[in-house]
Amino acid sequence: MEPAREDWAGRYLRELETQRQLSGHTIAAYRRDLAQLRELAGHDDWASLTHADMRRFAARLHAGGQEPRSIARKLSGWRGFYQWLSRQIALPANPVEGVRAPRRPKTLPKALAVDAAVQLLEANRHGHPEPEELCNRAMFELLYSSGLRVSELAGLDLAYTQNEGSSSLGWYDAAAGEVVVTGKGNKMRRVPVGGPAREALAAWLAVRPPALDGSAALFLSKRGTRVTPRVVQQRLKTHALQAGSPVHVHPHVLRHSFASHLLQSSGDLRAVQELLGHASITSTQVYTALDFQHLAAVYDRAHPRAKAK
Repeated sequence: MEPAREDWAGRYLRELETQRQLSGHTIAAYRRDLAQLRELAGHDDWASLTHADMRRFAARLHAGGQEPRSIARKLSGWRGFYQWLSRQIALPANPVEGVRAPRRPKTLPKALAVDAAVQLLEANRHGHPEPEELCNRAMFELLYSSGLRVSELAGLDLAYTQNEGSSSLGWYDAAAGEVVVTGKGNKMRRVPVGGPAREALAAWLAVRPPALDGSAALFLSKRGTRVTPRVVQQRLKTHALQAGSPVHVHPHVLRHSFASHLLQSSGDLRAVQELLGHASITSTQVYTALDFQHLAAVYDRAHPRAKAK
């Protein structure tokens, strides 16, 4: 007679603990997941459960309010159990194989309101800024003005340079008022730089010290070397906190704000796609939802019949 299903689960957990030496926290999580599978299966034996059963169980968990990520973790645990069980007894197939968790709802990117973006960029200014502050101001203005990825911003050079077989992947073309960047897929694009960003860049370049690493980096860290994306993130976070921003602001928020505000004003999705460097228009279409949210908010505030009495 085959051991009861509780014994199979117990043997599996003991093996995980003794042979694979998983942590107590991980073992406890597997134990909870198998207990839930036992509850869902009712009186059915482990070996009798089918692919259809597992799909039904996943659907019940989703209907019960569990998040797709949590369901995916449970399915992964169940799948591992059945892989082990198939080495103990004959199974027609792993019933969890091919069962996927429900898709997570696609979240819209966060974007600041126009006034909030302007207030953020204008905050913390005083009469005699230090070079680091001028550097920060130029970086933040450029992120919002041109919708750059933080990696693209960090990779910018003062101008196009070429030496020993290497050349700039991104640079500031001050004469044209543009930045040239190499985005995903090594796709190069030119993006205009707005007036406030050009002024901020000019103020920074007037005091920029020579780079200690000998590079032509446009933006420098405190060490005098090329700034890293992490440093940009930290500086923007600090700036936003000092400015009293009610939300966490990171470089991608300024990129999203650039795209959303441009689309609200122009309605030209193709142009926004080119400026962002998206290979597919599908990636850009998410901003149409943001634009609709803006329009819906305006409607709710302004239309006399928008709200129920």
